[in-house]
Amino acid sequence: MRSQPKSHRLQQLAIAQFVRELRAIMQLSQEKFADELGMTFATINRWENGRATLSPLALKQIDTLLNQLAQAPNVTLRERSQALRGKYFLAKEANA
Repeated sequence: MRSQPKSHRLQQLAIAQFVRELRAIMQLSQEKFADELGMTFATINRWENGRATLSPLALKQIDTLLNQLAQAPNVTLRERSQALRGKYFLAKEANA
């Protein structure tokens, strides 16, 4: 088995944590989250276990989902989803 570059492992860990946190905010199981995104349970499970990275299509779907959550009637859901976006996306954009 080949060793992954350190930066790739760190990126996968961030993806895993992000997906877990997003699911927790939405109070969804891996199965329900997969349905929400039009993905399979196995895909979500691989993301959360650091065995797969997000494809560009998956990133677009998650971005769309975060945009929808920003308009949610539940204030807590809106705030938590935007905080999550800031934690994982906006900080990276500022460093780019």
